[in-house]
Amino acid sequence: MSIYTSLALFVVATSVWFVWIFRFDNIVKEFKQYGLSGLTRSLVGAAKIALATLLVVGIWYPELVLIPAVLMGLLMLAAQFFHFKVNNSWQKRVPSLVLLLLCVYIASASLNLM
Repeated sequence: MSIYTSLALFVVATSVWFVWIFRFDNIVKEFKQYGLSGLTRSLVGAAKIALATLLVVGIWYPELVLIPAVLMGLLMLAAQFFHFKVNNSWQKRVPSLVLLLLCVYIASASLNLM
């Protein structure tokens, strides 16, 4: 695994951890804005934190990277959908878009396409 892929893994994981742990109040507001339930929010949060953890573990065990990267990318794609659905500003759309692109990069690197 290249240093760039490891860095991308670390960026995605720490970003997800930061948002879902230290900015949780913002997450609550966003999920209400999107019309999603607290249960959905909890399931998405648990999935993102677990996937972020697997991505970091993937630095040492690269065979674990592909599935978490793809699933995290799908969650970021869903985030983009909901940002567009409620017509959020670009400032709110960019973080999940960057993480989506990083997940595509990580998955591609995991498949040795890069």
